[in-house]
Amino acid sequence: MMNKSTEDNKILVFVERRTPRLSYIFNLIFRELLGLNLEITIDKIVFKNSIIPKLSYGYSDMGEDLFIAADSLLYERGITDIVLTFSTYNNLPCFFNTYNKKSAFPFDLFAASFYLVSRYEEYLPYINDKYGRFPASESIAFNKGFLQKPLVNIWSIDLGNKLKEIFHDLTITTPTYKYLPTIDIDAAFAYKDKGFWRIIGGYLKDLRDRKFDDINERTNVLLGKGKDPFDSFDYIFQLHKSYNFIPIFFILCADYGNNDKNLPTYNWKFQSLIRHIADYGEIGIHPSFASNTEKIKLEKEIKLLSKITHSEITKSRQHFLIINMPETYRNISNHGIKNDYSMGFAANPGFRASICTPFYFYNLEHEMITSLKINPFAYMEGTLKDYMGLDTDAAYIIIKDLIDEVKAVGGTFISLWHNESLGGKKRWKGWPEIYERSLQYGRILP
Repeated sequence: MMNKSTEDNKILVFVERRTPRLSYIFNLIFRELLGLNLEITIDKIVFKNSIIPKLSYGYSDMGEDLFIAADSLLYERGITDIVLTFSTYNNLPCFFNTYNKKSAFPFDLFAASFYLVSRYEEYLPYINDKYGRFPASESIAFNKGFLQKPLVNIWSIDLGNKLKEIFHDLTITTPTYKYLPTIDIDAAFAYKDKGFWRIIGGYLKDLRDRKFDDINERTNVLLGKGKDPFDSFDYIFQLHKSYNFIPIFFILCADYGNNDKNLPTYNWKFQSLIRHIADYGEIGIHPSFASNTEKIKLEKEIKLLSKITHSEITKSRQHFLIINMPETYRNISNHGIKNDYSMGFAANPGFRASICTPFYFYNLEHEMITSLKINPFAYMEGTLKDYMGLDTDAAYIIIKDLIDEVKAVGGTFISLWHNESLGGKKRWKGWPEIYERSLQYGRILP
């Protein structure tokens, strides 16, 4: 055990050579997840002579305090179909294994973390779902059973503990746990303010499907005799205010299409609602389904939402959670988006990038660190109900477990709900209560 000078909490890391990949993942782990002042060197003499806490990362041990054996991934360029072999570390899966007994870890945690956070596997061939998305079932996290574990955070804490065992004066500062509720507004109302032809079309569809109760409900809402089932906005505002949360609302502000069915953007009542929502939370764009193939639509939608709110739009979440690597992130970044909240799966809860802390997007295609920050969410209520078929009690157990995982590592817990579900009508009966219980539990600090 040693007790060396920390020199303002610095740590010196020796590497074989500097690469963008290495700089990216080292900054994420050492600076952002462990709160250390990182210095990297390729000079063996400088490393040997330094008296500050230090770690060597490479193919051979430097004979110093801490050594982690390196895989070649961080020293490579380009994308190859890597055959991963798995083992276990602390009862959790790990990969990029090493057989170097001098290594502090039995695997290259930096390479493994980079593989997960960069979404390396999403650049490789895969079987997409009906919307063209990379599904959870294609991910190693799902197939190896760690989708609901933020492995990158867990490994970083393990690294921090090993450093503290050797360098007692080193201060490890993990991020502070936060809970961030987010609401997607795909359709502000079920019946109101949709325009004459869409109202007529709705009646005809209900008549065709013999949904006479819906016809009565639609009529009462349009005549002002009943409340629209999607109109949960006052409830949302008051609930978040009572728990001191400031949510982010992602608003679909797009032309009507097969998969884009919010209110007409020119409708003054819709625009007034958007401005009202902005009084109770932050506003982000919900880029339309159509914007994935018609790129010009994204610029139009952002400009319109900015005009309505009289503010710059810098946050986004993809409608249908469609992410195509790296085109989606490059496109939104080119249109002024600085924070995206789409990183999650539609069909399964958990951590798509195996991390529960916001991180910067690394573009593997161009081997560069970008300024776009990715904010991963943990679950969507539609995942639990529609994809998994869970009742409210079973859903709450999963939500609670996910919150516990994030609390344990000081992450940011992001939930995804819709104004429709928080209306609590028909198939969503009882779900607003689950949301409120989640807020109550999530707001308690670990």
